[in-house]
Amino acid sequence: MFLIKKNGQPFVSVLVVLLVTISLHSQVIFQNNAIPLGLVNNSSTGSNLGGVSFFDYDNDGWDDITIACKGDDPVRFFKNISGQFVEQFYGMTITGHSKQVIWVDYDNDDDNDLFVTRLDGINLLYQNDGNLNFTNVTVAAGFSNFNILSTYGATFGDIDNDGYLDLFISNKDVSGTLPNKLFRNNGNGTFTDISISSGISLNGHLTFCASFFDYDKDGFQDIYMSNDRILNTNILYRNNGDNTFTDVSAASGTDVAANAMSTTIDDYNYDGWLDIYITNTVEGNHLLKNNGDGTFNDIAIDSGLSFNSIGWGANFFDADNDTDLDLYISSYIDNPNIGLLTAAFYECQEGYTYQLSNTSGFEDDIFKSFSNAIGDIDNDGFQDFIVANQTPNNHSLWQNQGNTNNWLKVKLKGVQSNKNGIGSWIEVFANNEVMYRYTICGEAFLGQNSATEIFGIGDATTIDYVKVTWLSGVEDVLTDVTPNQTLLIEESSTLSTSEHQLKSIRMLPNPTNGIVTVKNFTETLDVQVVDYLGRLILTKTITQADNSINLSNYSKGVYLLKAKGETSHVIKKIIRN
Repeated sequence: MFLIKKNGQPFVSVLVVLLVTISLHSQVIFQNNAIPLGLVNNSSTGSNLGGVSFFDYDNDGWDDITIACKGDDPVRFFKNISGQFVEQFYGMTITGHSKQVIWVDYDNDDDNDLFVTRLDGINLLYQNDGNLNFTNVTVAAGFSNFNILSTYGATFGDIDNDGYLDLFISNKDVSGTLPNKLFRNNGNGTFTDISISSGISLNGHLTFCASFFDYDKDGFQDIYMSNDRILNTNILYRNNGDNTFTDVSAASGTDVAANAMSTTIDDYNYDGWLDIYITNTVEGNHLLKNNGDGTFNDIAIDSGLSFNSIGWGANFFDADNDTDLDLYISSYIDNPNIGLLTAAFYECQEGYTYQLSNTSGFEDDIFKSFSNAIGDIDNDGFQDFIVANQTPNNHSLWQNQGNTNNWLKVKLKGVQSNKNGIGSWIEVFANNEVMYRYTICGEAFLGQNSATEIFGIGDATTIDYVKVTWLSGVEDVLTDVTPNQTLLIEESSTLSTSEHQLKSIRMLPNPTNGIVTVKNFTETLDVQVVDYLGRLILTKTITQADNSINLSNYSKGVYLLKAKGETSHVIKKIIRN
């Protein structure tokens, strides 16, 4: 038995799971409803490689849209009012050539502030007073009021797990000499440039964008950069846990040489390890599969996701709520007659291969497009998305028409961790299927997706459990969850010291091919391992001198490790590959 939370209250439960792979593929249709829903791009200059955000910036439960600008046109704010978008102004007139518009609670005061990157001006930070009154705090926060960095992307993550979100910005000037920057959040409303001391390269890399994610599951957020031009190979920085980073690009196999645009991070095959999708020009996109041992393999061709057009934004999401992740890719090509894709919607098939769909409503998706972002227009549990198109075309707002499949929406609120819950793993088990999401703030190509994660669960009528692993190391578990609802999960702050110590236990590698090493424990543990039918298959006492478990003689599947210390119990899941 172990400590979990249900409806925000701790109680004790026994967890039994079954491992049977079920795929419930369903038809999915999208309609471009931008104009009927009020999203009208009436600017004269429009988007040119501009970013979009599909994020509930006012915390009213409806995903809003924010759009970057160019020239004299300002950044535009579209508030979602019960599924209809109405333009707002909020006293901010942000002109020039902005790239990324990203909402983030950088000061942990329970409201969303705005960070805007600009190619031809200084980057801007606006603080929200909680009532959507915004103050320009760029200089007060420690950012220069004269240093133009030619910035494209911005991404926020917590590099030291102190509960405050740090900032990485991607710079791309004409000369290619401006380096990227890493700013540490000091926790008092200010940031410090730690690019040099952290080991970030001082050279220019023509970086479009980057994302924070934990590729090696050591509890610290790493950084992946997407660089333009073949001579500027992509870079993976491993977080050393002491505010320094090591370039592991070559050793990990992530040093892709391409005209790379996006850093799309997701666990596309639900093996518990985060993968990377990178868009490119006609040479083909890259899908870097995480092997779980610090290395990646490019399987774009084998999976059917090479695309071979002029790719920009890309996002994985479960379009039809059948449990697996589909993929949409924006393209700069607007002429379908030249043999290159103008966009692509790929549906996931058996074995996590992908097939281009020609029946999902994208026949007229023939715009020059850049960024895209995922949200839920009408709170129906089916994911919609916006695509930034180049004028004179209006932006596209692709509304999902839904089907009969069930779903679950999960929104996080950190307590010990950052308020946005960035860097958290969310695990859902339903219909004998395990699914994962990882929360990111600034992703794909200059995009920001909804802070509410949607899990399609097919025809499941109950959800066995929802588990959140926060950057603090705290784990919260809810069982017997009802589908077709939105869960707001607040990070547990009531765990005793001994319970927190047990919850910080890690099993590496996990997934495993056989041998699992138990780490991060301080007392002797009595361990039981049960299989997917709840049958006891192994018992062992774990000590510092003997801390491994051998599952080599057991079949592939999901196992539960029950560890008992002096005062409490904990359950951990092990995946045997």
